[in-house]
Amino acid sequence: MQSQRVEFKNLSGETLSGVLELPAGVPESWAIFAHCFTCSKKSLAASRIARGLAERGIGVLRFDFTGLGDSSGDFSTRGFSSDVEDLVAAAEWMSATGRPAGLMIGHSLGGAATIVAATALPDIKAIATIGAPSDAGHVVAQFKNSVAEIEAEGRAQVNLGGRPFVLSRTFLDEIGKTTVIDAARELRKPLLILHAPGDEVVGIDNATDLFIAAKHPKSFVSLDKSDHLLTGKADSDFVADVISGWSARYMQRVPSAKASPQEQENQVLVIETGENGPYQNEILMNGRRFFADEPESLGGADSGPNPYAYVVAGLGACTSITLRMYANHKKWPLQRVSVRLDHEKRHAEDCVDCGPNDRIDVFTRYIDIEGELDDAQRARLLEIADRCPVHRTLEHGAKVETHLVTKPA
Repeated sequence: MQSQRVEFKNLSGETLSGVLELPAGVPESWAIFAHCFTCSKKSLAASRIARGLAERGIGVLRFDFTGLGDSSGDFSTRGFSSDVEDLVAAAEWMSATGRPAGLMIGHSLGGAATIVAATALPDIKAIATIGAPSDAGHVVAQFKNSVAEIEAEGRAQVNLGGRPFVLSRTFLDEIGKTTVIDAARELRKPLLILHAPGDEVVGIDNATDLFIAAKHPKSFVSLDKSDHLLTGKADSDFVADVISGWSARYMQRVPSAKASPQEQENQVLVIETGENGPYQNEILMNGRRFFADEPESLGGADSGPNPYAYVVAGLGACTSITLRMYANHKKWPLQRVSVRLDHEKRHAEDCVDCGPNDRIDVFTRYIDIEGELDDAQRARLLEIADRCPVHRTLEHGAKVETHLVTKPA
């Protein structure tokens, strides 16, 4: 898996900070995770569940709502509707970057926001909430002693989760506008409600209200002894397991590149990500996903090997596989092959057509062969190494045909 930092704009033009949790291969589907009230994308629930889903093949965007975490904007003047707008912006950004999200997951107030946002997002096929309130105004109970001061003075500093926040009268007004229950009635999409019976922050009666209001298909899963913030790793793992299994029947899986091996053989797609430095490229091959980049010294983000490193790795892998195939065919007691490689450019001293300043690529292999093999067998394996197909391609040269693909503006 890989975690990739991203940024996108909300509807007001402010920058929201997010992290894409990427599966090891091509994602089967995409999801968006909404964190809890005054939390961030770095909360235990957000990070653990997002990574847990990535381990199960689902790519996930977790991001900070406006004014929280690393996102810009003024949290004190934003309310519940701002979170809903941020979710809409996140879904639009995912779609625009080729990652259409079909699943939306929300924790606590983020869960309430996902229900409301999903009513306006036709591409969202399923919604899962975790400890979500049935009324956005539920959060006011967390700072009820400061409500009078906020109404009288226009704003006040409150303590939420051990951290100071400034809330304004606008925030209070926004919180009271939206009825989550009404959105649940209008949702008409598969809804999974996960809630801990002993949740002391958002009572279990909220789950009951949401479940009664929602139309089928709807499901409820008890989180047993979990706390509201899902601080136990086992709880987050369980949630990821349940959401992954439940959503599979509703999600449109990304078409697998493995359906036709003949068509997929040696087919590679390389595309700029535009998200992590100027040189990061996404490489898709045979249902697997990799990154290529340049080191920081050359202006890159060092998020993956550079292109030459892939060439060197291909030579090393081809060498090892070729020796293994030959030894197995001969039934020789070859235990293990390891290949260390160097790559450099040298002056082309023996090149007839080269100028005095021309240089050629030189790949040096150091092959370690383990096993009860005699000198003749080892010498033969060294000869076979030169028959590796990638070795031959590099030595004999290759022709590269290039075609311009023109797309409409």
